[in-house]
Amino acid sequence: MKNIGLVLEGGGMRGVYTAGVLDLFMDKDIYFPYVIGVSAGACNAASYLSRQKGRSKEINIGFINDHRYLSFRNLLKERSIFGMKFMFDELPNRLVPFDYATYNKSETTFVIVATDCISGKPVYFYKKKGHDILNQLKASCSLPFLSPIITINGMKLLDGGISDSIPIKKAIEDGTKRNVIILTRNKGYRKKPTKGNFISRKIYKNYDCLIEAINNRYKVYNETLDYIEMLEANKQVFVIRPSELLNVGRLEKNKQKLEDLFNQGYSDAEKCCGELNEWLNAY
Repeated sequence: MKNIGLVLEGGGMRGVYTAGVLDLFMDKDIYFPYVIGVSAGACNAASYLSRQKGRSKEINIGFINDHRYLSFRNLLKERSIFGMKFMFDELPNRLVPFDYATYNKSETTFVIVATDCISGKPVYFYKKKGHDILNQLKASCSLPFLSPIITINGMKLLDGGISDSIPIKKAIEDGTKRNVIILTRNKGYRKKPTKGNFISRKIYKNYDCLIEAINNRYKVYNETLDYIEMLEANKQVFVIRPSELLNVGRLEKNKQKLEDLFNQGYSDAEKCCGELNEWLNAY
């Protein structure tokens, strides 16, 4: 599968759909030489590279009712609705251990996307042994308004979805010829303009370019979807997206809804697996 990439959208708790797809990929021994992920997509990708089937499901569904994972109590205590210390220390290092050894041995090029608050542009972290993947994932997952800014190497960072929600153009720029894209929205979805510009200007008054990126996010996102549909029509990308109408929000806490979405991801991937293999082997 030379020059074929895997592009993973974020979407908060909608990312359990991607977790289901990736578990099917692991069952079928489908791996890619290049993977790029945003926010929840990047977190799912980490467990995929460490070849830990079921890990993302265990974290995102198994701990959904644990207030340390997702709660407004965290927002008051840590200024983040997701418990960052719990997610990026307690879980990977103790409760649901991350297999650092297998991850580090992986020869896959892995890219994590975050957003630079000063420039409003995306920042791309490439997998390198010894680098702090957990802090990079934390930055990629730090939702605007609901999480604090994360500092890495002097850079002020937030959620990668602000500047590059579906990084297909970056994957192509990095040399991929064809890409499998996992989306967490139904076909035909388009993002609406951001509300609450006043709040953006109040909270991020020192970050004019970040405010602009937040306000223009819907335009960039929709343009990217148009671009993906063009590539899909030309068979340059293979898109897996929810086949049934989504009933899961970014901050969803209903365990049954999350279970259903995970199962839908696994089922959708299983159903298109034959077609995917033909596409992968076509060139």
